[in-house]
Amino acid sequence: MALLNLGIVAHVDAGKTSLTERLLYEAGAVSEPGSVDAGTTRTDSMDLERRRGITIRAAVTSITIGDLSINLLDTPGHPDFIAEVERSLAVLDAAVLVVSSVEGVQPQTVAIWRALRRIGVPTVFFFNKVDRGGADVDRVTAQVRHRLGARPVLLGTVTGQGRREARVHPVDLDAEPVVAEVAEVDDAVAARWLTDRPVRVRDVRRALRRAVRRAELVPAVCGSAITGAGVRQLCDVLADLLPYGEARDGPPAGTVFAVDRDGHGRRVWLRLWSGRLRVRDRVRLGDGRPEPVTEIAVIEPEGVLVRRSVSAGQIAAVRGLPARIGQHIGDPPRRHAYRFPPPTRQAVVEPVDPAQRLAMFAGLAELADEDPLVDLRLDEQQAEAVIRLHGEVQKEVLAALMEDRYGVRVRFSGTLTACIERVAGTGSAEERVRERGNPYLAGLGLRIEAAPAGHGIEFRPGIEPGRLPPAFVAATEEGVRAALRQGRHGWPVTDCTVTMTASRYWPRQSRPHQKFDKSISTVAADFRNLAPVVVASALRQAGTRVCQPIERFDVDLPRHTVETVLALLGRLGAVVHDTAVAGGYLEVSGTLPSARVPRVVAALPDLTGGEAVLTTTFDHYAPVTGEEPPRLPRRGPDPDDREAWFRAVPR
Repeated sequence: MALLNLGIVAHVDAGKTSLTERLLYEAGAVSEPGSVDAGTTRTDSMDLERRRGITIRAAVTSITIGDLSINLLDTPGHPDFIAEVERSLAVLDAAVLVVSSVEGVQPQTVAIWRALRRIGVPTVFFFNKVDRGGADVDRVTAQVRHRLGARPVLLGTVTGQGRREARVHPVDLDAEPVVAEVAEVDDAVAARWLTDRPVRVRDVRRALRRAVRRAELVPAVCGSAITGAGVRQLCDVLADLLPYGEARDGPPAGTVFAVDRDGHGRRVWLRLWSGRLRVRDRVRLGDGRPEPVTEIAVIEPEGVLVRRSVSAGQIAAVRGLPARIGQHIGDPPRRHAYRFPPPTRQAVVEPVDPAQRLAMFAGLAELADEDPLVDLRLDEQQAEAVIRLHGEVQKEVLAALMEDRYGVRVRFSGTLTACIERVAGTGSAEERVRERGNPYLAGLGLRIEAAPAGHGIEFRPGIEPGRLPPAFVAATEEGVRAALRQGRHGWPVTDCTVTMTASRYWPRQSRPHQKFDKSISTVAADFRNLAPVVVASALRQAGTRVCQPIERFDVDLPRHTVETVLALLGRLGAVVHDTAVAGGYLEVSGTLPSARVPRVVAALPDLTGGEAVLTTTFDHYAPVTGEEPPRLPRRGPDPDDREAWFRAVPR
């Protein structure tokens, strides 16, 4: 049986979860479609998703349509969870992009469409809600052409549009409008059509399948996920026009796209591209050591069922692998590699009940393990958790998850724009054993140098390997990385190289007739605790610059609002890079500091009558100029106070 891994994607509230439920019903997987409003959907399995009526985590279910087996991935629609969508797209064979025929193309529609094209996922449009007042399929089709730059081929017509009894009628593949679109991209069809010779359905179908695979044309079906109108036509298009997944022979190769926990522990979700993976197989993740597979559960129409193996093309939940999202098993196809954007907001998380602080730390660590976009930093000395996020909704979801799953109520400090610090020059520092109040049985010298943007933190042992025990080198690196989490202005320091330039230690020894004595022997903790003191001194000499996140924006504006919106963007420090006219709208692209994006989002509806479509993505970090660099309240001793460091760091 052919297998298709299919994603359902859309702007929030466009109806993708309702469409997933209707597809389950049409395939006979459920006796009646679930309701988002009633909280009875099969794919929204989290209590929080059912209460809020939104999809937070991608969910997988399976159906069978004729001779085609389909794994359905229902993905989030809210902009705060766009990364959840993108990492799911990387394992798909095809996608259905749901567009409301009432609201039309919305900001998240644009963001998802660009991701689909970037990754190269064949797509079908489903113009939903034709039974709702204000529905206009012709208007939405025009928007898709002009705002997305797509070439939709409408394969259905609507009667009774805007009313509950709206019905959808399929359009034959040899109908004039369909043949005209296909002729634009296929010479053989064009030759027959232009010479008034009959165009055969099989030729149009074959040409349309090729055009869909190459993203030259996009089939479009209209209907209603609530009433079921048009859904049967959508099923026919899925089986008839979309390219199925290709199962390759060879060694197992797969991609991890999700991590979660159930009542039995941690599991990773992966798409297997080639080969067969069996229980007790040992697989290598990246450059790590081989790890054993202890359990495999495969997505099937009956549910997630434990099996002895999973074959190429299938999606499975696997236990035993310490994999992270985005990691690969073996050598999967070289598709678009999703690069997680850094969070642009941060907040301090505190338990409402101070006695639950350790439980809060443990719960946040698990959630950060499941979602790589939750950038968690635990400061055990200050008993604080600092978390970096992508939006306010994500913060609300985390709070609800902490209470639902772990019974811990948490509160967040005021959200700040998450800046970083970059090293400005070069700085060196050294602490000698038992000199100038050094309480540790360790001596350490470090040099910190600026590195190119995007380099990250590189630690070099320098000349120390061979003269310093490996455990002490590892402890020094651990201490260095911990110290760089908070720079001169309180922000994390990145894009630098740290090199060990000197070290001293006291060999393991003891007094006569006694066991090992730490007071006269160096241990790894001495280097781990001394490293932050040396890092602080080296940073003081090198200096740091605070850099703020800059986002790339693309906004489609009605012509009569251009001057007003451009004036707003100018006042907020935006740099316009390009403009273009498309379909009666002016497309403006440029960059803008992340801290000012919310003001643009809040102002656009009033300035443009709700017609503007704005999308933003992280672009780069840039030094803060023309104002005092923002500072975070210090968590720990002043880096300029050497004695305070020695008093604060444990001995």
